[in-house]
Amino acid sequence: MWDKLERKFGKYAIPHLMNYLIGGYIIGYLFELGQYVTGVDFLFYMSLDPYQIFHITNGFPIPQIWRLFTWVIMPPEPNLFFGIIMMIFYWQLGTVLENTWGVFRFNCYIFGGMIFTVLGALFLYAITGGNPQASYLMSQAFSTNYINLSIFLAFALCYPDMKILLYFFIPIKMKWMAFVYAVLIIFDFVRSGIAFKIVIIASLLNFIIFYLTTRDYYRVASRDKRKRKINFGQKRDDKGPVPKHRCCICGRTDISNPELEFRFCSKCNGNYEYCQDHLFTHVHKK
Repeated sequence: MWDKLERKFGKYAIPHLMNYLIGGYIIGYLFELGQYVTGVDFLFYMSLDPYQIFHITNGFPIPQIWRLFTWVIMPPEPNLFFGIIMMIFYWQLGTVLENTWGVFRFNCYIFGGMIFTVLGALFLYAITGGNPQASYLMSQAFSTNYINLSIFLAFALCYPDMKILLYFFIPIKMKWMAFVYAVLIIFDFVRSGIAFKIVIIASLLNFIIFYLTTRDYYRVASRDKRKRKINFGQKRDDKGPVPKHRCCICGRTDISNPELEFRFCSKCNGNYEYCQDHLFTHVHKK
């Protein structure tokens, strides 16, 4: 299915999408700083407030339809320092995912999360009877925070054994971090009301769909990987086992470094395989 869609619509995909998302956050922080200079809360006019979208208010001659799009620039963190750290972190994760999946699939994943979030806000607005106060409160809840979290969860699903430095010095595998986040999400979902449940479901629906459509692939791939390890472990000669994967940059193999992920680069002209440390940093061979 994905291959057919990519052949038909792939030419419309936006490369380096994370650059634009992070650029939007930077604009949001500039608007936030502008509030201290002008006294005008610019971000108030950017949030996903359905009542403002469908009604003429605040002196505007037309409904504020731009809110359907501008909510994505809302700063993810009120503290600028932690916001910069978060933007760098998710830019790295998103860039790796785009290189892993391809531009088209990554576009579908991110824009799917945005569309589901908008639909969730409109649905919640409808079941609350179009109440303006409820609409304003939900505009504070609908943001890109859970979309960013969906990027993290997808990355952990693709690279479960990759390690990151928690608080810059505690090494921890992605799968354990994802497990902690999943527990926190479930805890928030159980203890929250119907409105916040809709926020969580709508914002993470893209990850749920991604997981359901790829879990068979990862189970089969994991089974085949174990089978290959058994087969190659049995093929021994005087020098020991024969490696299945070898990085053509550093020479490390799946035997010398079993914790590494190895992948072929689709942009290189030939069968060149790289470890996870060099997959996205090497110069493509043409």
